[in-house]
Amino acid sequence: MLIQAILVDRFKQAIEKLILAHNEAGANIDAKTLPVPLSKSTRPEFGEYQFNGAMALSKQLKKNPREIAQEILEHVSLDDIAHHCEIAGPGFINIHLDSNWIAQQIEAANGNARLNVSKQTKQKVVVDYSSPNLAKEMHVGHLRSTIIGDAVVKVLEFLGADVIRQNHMGDWGTQFGMLLAHLSDKLEQSQASTALSDLEDFYREAKVRFDNEEGFADRAREYVVKLQSGDEQCLALWEQFIDISISHSEEVYTKLGVSLSREDIMGESAYNPDLPVLVKDLLEREVAVRDQGAVVVFLPELADKNGNPAVYIIQKSGGGYLYATTDLAAIRYRCGKLSADRTMIFTDARQALHFKQTELVARKANYMPASHHYQHCPFGMMLGKDGKPFKTRSGTTIKLADLLDEAIERAAKLIAQRAGDKSDDELQEIAQTVGIGAVKYADLSKNRTTDYIFDWDSMLSFEGNTAPYLQYAYTRIRSIFRKADIEMDNFTAPVTVANHSDNESERALAIKLLQFEDALLAVSNEAAPHLLCTYLYELASLFMKFYEASPILKTDVDASLRDSRLGLAALSAKTLKQGLSMLGIDVLEQM
Repeated sequence: MLIQAILVDRFKQAIEKLILAHNEAGANIDAKTLPVPLSKSTRPEFGEYQFNGAMALSKQLKKNPREIAQEILEHVSLDDIAHHCEIAGPGFINIHLDSNWIAQQIEAANGNARLNVSKQTKQKVVVDYSSPNLAKEMHVGHLRSTIIGDAVVKVLEFLGADVIRQNHMGDWGTQFGMLLAHLSDKLEQSQASTALSDLEDFYREAKVRFDNEEGFADRAREYVVKLQSGDEQCLALWEQFIDISISHSEEVYTKLGVSLSREDIMGESAYNPDLPVLVKDLLEREVAVRDQGAVVVFLPELADKNGNPAVYIIQKSGGGYLYATTDLAAIRYRCGKLSADRTMIFTDARQALHFKQTELVARKANYMPASHHYQHCPFGMMLGKDGKPFKTRSGTTIKLADLLDEAIERAAKLIAQRAGDKSDDELQEIAQTVGIGAVKYADLSKNRTTDYIFDWDSMLSFEGNTAPYLQYAYTRIRSIFRKADIEMDNFTAPVTVANHSDNESERALAIKLLQFEDALLAVSNEAAPHLLCTYLYELASLFMKFYEASPILKTDVDASLRDSRLGLAALSAKTLKQGLSMLGIDVLEQM
């Protein structure tokens, strides 16, 4: 349930009624242009929400803001939601939600598979994420794009969007000439799968030959020409290379628990047939021009301080195409063939200018309608404790598969100290769930646009804003129901919610549970999974406070009160599980 949206709508209606009355008396104000500023209260004694639009409105009506606040209260209809509202300070309206209404919403959410979260949108959204280069194995630099994109995808789908995943893999380009020449020689001695068992080693060997072996660079260039001209034998060799490279990526996706599959791959090569068509079209319509042999688009919108327009090259003087050409072709495909309403692209922040230029060119060429929401979602870098890009001690790039294996190993050592009489298989399952979850959550809980420090100790801690803490909170609730010998998933009972003064922790937990949909909508709008992480951490913390202050299974607790508290506990667990699931993080029944 979107409490905030409901309240905003009610206050909007009230303002429109108020303005209509004042306009009839001679004022001339357009109510539709007025903001409806409503926020969560910072202190519980001020209620749960606060409306502070009276001040701005009072200036236009030339009246005291407290008088305007009183007029708004006379027009707003909140009897079914709020216990009471009060005017504070210079015209703030504090809203105290009705305890019975809160309890009814908790009960409804507990009995609903979607936790009463509505389907907000029917938009068709293309999400472009992960995008490894198939010439090399996935490394830590691919982690953020992969897991941030996947979390946003899952939230969008839960909210009702028609999501099309697209993995824009780097499966084309001049480097493949070098790799295919090397693979061709390797196949004389071994199977392709054996030769490509370690892509990093294979790439390194090919590069050494390219730089040092006489005649190899010429052969590599010949393979590029063959590949680009559609030579059957060369394409067959390329397809072998791509197939095995994709398998390397699939292993990482499986271990990470992300939802990308082969069907989601739209590599650079997929757009090859459209590249000459696109360049010809842009030239004919004079969006692009020839300049010094290259085909370029001049962008005065991004001119430098001397007034020189930015130059966007779509074809090199030698006839070769660039990332720019492929990205424009991708826009044509997504807007034209897929009829997408929104495109979201997750890459690191260094590519921000490129995508801004790409959007400008695409709009000049009418490759996307004005209504299309084109959204580059940049992210910061993963840094080591030294503040530099995260690498091995020797300074080499860390394979993502190796990082995940280390996470599981480190988690296994921690779990072994706490697990008691668990079997080896149980310990391994817990270690994998905790280790992978810890790596993902440590990344997702940071603001997408900022760099962050990778720290094993903090991410695997069972205290603070970490995946292990949230996973433990979930298992703790499950243990309450096991102790009570009650099946949690199907448990329903009447819920009562106390006033703030009677049980602060209970009321705070109940309100937080009803704000789940608000958190999901914020993630959808801002492509920011850290907002969901913050919500889940606050929820888990509030549950722990509630559990300490409000006994559930003690013998002196009345049965109806016990069941009410169990209802709050059950919805807390379900919300944690659903939220973590959208982040791609599993929970455990026991830890």
